[in-house]
Amino acid sequence: MKGQVVVAPDGTEVELVDVGTSLVLDTPRVRVWDVHLPPGGRHPWHLHHNPYVVLSIDGSSGRMDWLDGSDPRHIHEYTGGAVFRPVSPVHRLTETGGKRYRNRLVELKELGENRDEVVDVGPGARSERGSLPAGPQRLGDGREPVLSTGYVTVWTVTVAPGDTASLDLTRVPHVTALIDADLDGDALSDSVTEHPGGPLAVPNPTGDHQTWFVVSLDHLEDR
Repeated sequence: MKGQVVVAPDGTEVELVDVGTSLVLDTPRVRVWDVHLPPGGRHPWHLHHNPYVVLSIDGSSGRMDWLDGSDPRHIHEYTGGAVFRPVSPVHRLTETGGKRYRNRLVELKELGENRDEVVDVGPGARSERGSLPAGPQRLGDGREPVLSTGYVTVWTVTVAPGDTASLDLTRVPHVTALIDADLDGDALSDSVTEHPGGPLAVPNPTGDHQTWFVVSLDHLEDR
């Protein structure tokens, strides 16, 4: 949490920042951040209080360093991929691929801060480029499966210029996010929405193909 002060092993006090660069959407169920790093950029020390989903908008490689001195973790994310993560110790993220890195980070409040104790979601999961996840298949409404877990399912759907995709979502809340790495301001805010489930029209009024993430919040089915 931004402003929280923690102590490093050497006794140094460290003030934490938010888990994202800027807040895009905040509802009772989810909080969505834009995480944006230039080539070689670093997101300073921060701490997650909720399990979360990373939706890769502009993929690159990076290095996670841990405040407690544990060995770093190296990540390799690709545009259109997704990662599901549990809460973890204080860490920071450095872009190491020499290019821009951008994602939309979806905090799942009903697995964390809205409960007395954070749900143990296990080690998490990561999509693999070119491989379909076990379980969900391609759907007739155009959705392609990206990542499937017991808590969330992530899809993408591509809409042709001037066309509209008509999605038949299950009746749990969903988060949608446009895969466009150049969005800022109001356009960025408008590109991420929460939908209650059921029919959803996704129009594309532009002259180019658009691809959207569609995230089913499966953990809310009984809540």
